Amino acid sequence: MKIQKIDIIEAVVPFEDGGTGMGVTPTRWHTLEFVLVRLETDSGIVGWGECFAYSCRQAVATAARTMVAPLLQGRDLPATPEELSLELQRKLHIFGRYGITMFAISGFDIALWDIAAQAQGKPLSAMWGPAQRTEVSAYASLTRYGDVALVDKYCRQAMEQGYRHVKLHEVDPEVIRAGRRACGPGIHMSVDVNCSWTEAGALERLPVLQEAELAWVEEPVFPPEAIAAQANINRRFPVGAGENACTRHEFARMLEAGAVAYPQPSVTKVGGVTEFLAVVQLAGQHGLTPMPHSPYFGPGYFATLHLLAVIPGAPLPEPLFEHLYIQPHADLALGGTPLPLQGKVQIPTAAGLGFAPDMAVLERFVV
Repeated sequence: MKIQKIDIIEAVVPFEDGGTGMGVTPTRWHTLEFVLVRLETDSGIVGWGECFAYSCRQAVATAARTMVAPLLQGRDLPATPEELSLELQRKLHIFGRYGITMFAISGFDIALWDIAAQAQGKPLSAMWGPAQRTEVSAYASLTRYGDVALVDKYCRQAMEQGYRHVKLHEVDPEVIRAGRRACGPGIHMSVDVNCSWTEAGALERLPVLQEAELAWVEEPVFPPEAIAAQANINRRFPVGAGENACTRHEFARMLEAGAVAYPQPSVTKVGGVTEFLAVVQLAGQHGLTPMPHSPYFGPGYFATLHLLAVIPGAPLPEPLFEHLYIQPHADLALGGTPLPLQGKVQIPTAAGLGFAPDMAVLERFVV
């Protein structure tokens, strides 16, 4: 079986979140940017992947078209994609080991795994052994509001919808406290500050995090590769980190330094399914549960659900699915994306990822 045709598709879908969209990304964040990878084999199997593309869509799409695609066109496909994916990393490492290059490779790796699973007539999760679960608890991952009233509103709304897990993206102690008051006791809460603090600033805020009874603080310091600072904080309060880490090797450094309590690989950034699975294995060796980073919609969303099917749980904490708490103007998935219902998401059971785009919808938003 060979790769016969490669398409890189860009799309932009607006969304609503009830806020200003300011505070996390360089400019206002109010659209979902997609770089989709479509691989078609000579036997007619079509695999789909997704490259991380928020605020960098054009650069990622160019890397996918001009750097990765030429290396795969016409290639014979092995039964599983690991070696082919690692070959891509080796051939492209001098053009940027991490960041844009790895975002592009991630999308192709996801598509290759989709093909491999379809060729065997299995859901992707079945490629890695017995499933640990058929559904997973989701947390409402709120965008940054920087506003007590809005955080109160959306935390309460999430509770009414059945969520029992919430993540804020706030840096103001009063806004964080407002989130806890709105959710009430017994609700699993965390906060992602997106590398907004210094080490000293993070340590000063630990009493607020403890008062709010947070499960973890995510990416507390800049830069995200400041492993020693992160480890110092992690000794005092649980740290979640890894959305900015690419490949198993960056995670290995964090784990060996004791810099993370909840490793957070992002399948569209880390190097796809291949690297994500390696991170799961490393985390298990350290007795830790991965809590994937997944604030996106598309093949990456579906791939994350399949990966969550096989991440070990009890006696360790059960893994959670990050669901970006927004309202996109459209759903690209044919038949619909499996969304949380009463705080739970069903893991797809169709062969491969279970994702195919609704072409009529995609055509409305394609760039």
